[in-house]
This record gives sequence, C-alpha cells and structure tokens, in this order.
Amino acid sequence: MLNVGLIGLGKMGISHLAIVNAHPQVNLIGVCDTSSYVCAVLSKYTGIKTYSDYRALLDLKALDAVIVATPSRSHGEMVRAALDRNLNIFCEKPFCLDVRDGVELAELARRKGVVNQVGYHYRFVGSFKEAKRLIDAKVLGRIHHIRAEAYGPVVLQPQGTTWRASKSEGGGCLLDYACHAIDSITYLVGQPDSVSGTVLNRVFSRDVNDEVYASLYFADGMSGQVAANWSDDSFRRMSTQVMIWGANGRMTVDRQEIKIFIRDASGKSDLVKQGWEMRYTTDLPNEVWYYLRGEEYSSQIDYFVQCIENGRKENISSFASAVQTDLVVSAMLRNVESPREKVGAWSKNEIMKPAAWQSFLAKIKAALT
Repeated sequence: MLNVGLIGLGKMGISHLAIVNAHPQVNLIGVCDTSSYVCAVLSKYTGIKTYSDYRALLDLKALDAVIVATPSRSHGEMVRAALDRNLNIFCEKPFCLDVRDGVELAELARRKGVVNQVGYHYRFVGSFKEAKRLIDAKVLGRIHHIRAEAYGPVVLQPQGTTWRASKSEGGGCLLDYACHAIDSITYLVGQPDSVSGTVLNRVFSRDVNDEVYASLYFADGMSGQVAANWSDDSFRRMSTQVMIWGANGRMTVDRQEIKIFIRDASGKSDLVKQGWEMRYTTDLPNEVWYYLRGEEYSSQIDYFVQCIENGRKENISSFASAVQTDLVVSAMLRNVESPREKVGAWSKNEIMKPAAWQSFLAKIKAALT
C-alpha cells in the first residue's frame, strides 16, 4: 500500500480526499488544513489523522507521497518542502505563480528522481487522449492553426475577494480557466514560440481578470488562439473546447466528444475514415474504480499512483510540462505590459536578450529536456 498525505481541504482537496480514500492501493495517513473546524469534523467522523501544519504531515516517516491542493500562492513553498523530504508529489494546477519557481522545482524533482505530476485533468479525458493519439499519427496532415476556449460561471457579480479572485493568491481567469486551455494546446501540439495581442479584461472582479484572449505563434509557422471567460453564465459549468485545422482536415474536441473531418484517409484508414466522424468519450476506454465529477479526476490520481508503484519517472502531466504552460502565461502577462511587442515564451531572439535571462534559459532547457 502507498502511504499518501493530503494538504488542503477546499473544493479540489475534498475531491482528492474522496478519490484517494477509495483507491485500492492507497492508504491515506493524514490530511492538513488551516481550518480547525474542518479538521475537527473530518477527524471525528472519519478517524483520519489531521494536521494544522503541513510540515508536521510531511515529516511522517511512513509517508510515500503527498497531494498539494492549496491556493496557488503556496504551491511552490509546499512542493519544495516535499522535495526536500524526497516525496513523490501531485500538485494542483497552476503549478507556480512565479515561473522561475516552477523551473527550479522541475529541475529539483528530476534530480531527486521522484514522481511528479500537476493536476491538468484534461490530459486524462478520453476524448483529449484520443485527439492526441490521432494528432501524433498525423491524420490531419500539417497543422496550421489551433484554438482553445474555456468558459464558465465562476464570477457573475461584484463580490468580496476570495483567494481565486486575488492577484497574489490565485491570478484570476488567466490562472484558473485559461491555463487549462493553454495546457491543452501544449499537450496536443507543443509549446508556442511567442505570444501577442494579449487582452486581460475585468468584468466583475476588482483585482484580477475575468476574460482572457491572446494570439499564439509557433516556430514551424502554425498559429493559435486562446479565449477564456469565467464570467459566462450561458454555461452551467466549466466547458473547454479545442479546434485544430490541418492540411488534411479539422478536429474539434471537448469533454464529451471528438468531431473529425478528413479530406483524404489514404494510408490512415486504420485510424480514421474519409469525411465526418464522431467519437464519444463514453465509447473510449477510460474505466475507473471511483467516479467523482468526471472519470478524469480518478484517472489522473490512479496514473500518479501507478507511476510510483511501477517506478516510472516519466509523466504526461509532469512539473516540466506544467512549466511550459506557466511560461506561456508569463509571456502573456509581459505582453499586456508591452502591447506593441510580440513576446516570446522563451525565444532567444526576444526575452532572452538580457544577460540575466541566459541562466534562466539554461534551467528551462534542462527542465524540459
């Protein structure tokens, strides 16, 4: 059995608690939260050991792995403390608010040889995994454009500040919704080379953005777009969609299905058929032992557990892959401050000109190799 600890008992933390506690290969040996009331109730009715100081939980000698599900600002500090104790780590997204912290931690995790994963759950949705398989098989031919959108009803009126709507704690729609769209792009086709035309608008929030738009440019000439809005109550819950255009057709993928149009299936008839085709998530193999909010949440935790059990260090949603998304977010923020400049994600020709960035570039290359 794998001994796991959990830090943070908010919405995602409670979800992870339920999933981990039901996993047949996991023993949840302790949880940590700053709310004494939540800890007291949990301890009383479940018998799970609770802690108010995350360091006390991390110091448990029996601990094999930890899940960090706290507000974004504390991710870097807690992940570093866990790495110092050579623990395997699952961290909720976004990885780090400061991309430099993310680069350092991705390097450290690789040096330590521990399993590391970030909670970009769309990588574990059946339709997105199938889209990745087909794209890698080049059924669309040369891809020339990709667009990712994320919409939902989070902030629908002026309200008191929560950690998600605080610039220093969460980062608004950009680091809550848009990062899912960006990560879907880096997962499906790779990291963009540069960013321009970034728009961060406030609709109801005082301190952060509520909608995000940007254009992306790739080294091979492919272009892309990101659009996100968490103040859109035409959606009942978060909805993410990615559209990809290639020389041989197009593809639209969301949580429920993939729509594929192929101009010429010659040589790819074992993968796709000519014309339009639909593939549904429910028909794609992604069975889990416990369903909560979507099978992808259990699937990502099981993947993390199996990586540890099998000694598999590579991970499809690793710290290093999350750094790629963080780099794009960082470039978008700089692009807003310099609206007349196209800002590269980590392009030698643009942001790497100052000598101070050269060591940073070396760290990024090492972390993402």
